[in-house]
Amino acid sequence: MRGLTILALLLTPISGALAAADLEKGKRLHDKQCVSCHIERYGGDGSQMYLRRDRIIHDRVALGQRVAACNAMTNAGWFPEDEENVAAWLAQRYYKFK
Repeated sequence: MRGLTILALLLTPISGALAAADLEKGKRLHDKQCVSCHIERYGGDGSQMYLRRDRIIHDRVALGQRVAACNAMTNAGWFPEDEENVAAWLAQRYYKFK
């Protein structure tokens, strides 16, 4: 039981941050800063980046880390709350983690 309590406490900030995220802002940031690179790499509308069979993101933590890495690599200049908004939008739109 103690292990479950600790696990719940560890996951609360993640789920709380995603619940409080601004999904519309996340979509706007994604569309402005991410789509062109994804189209260049994957063609179409770029969504194959998230839908491909061999994708490397399998949980919310990995998604948050990937969004932060992309922010840094592209010099997007996002604040942590922007990263949270984008990650939450991606989780809702494409990943649908359980």
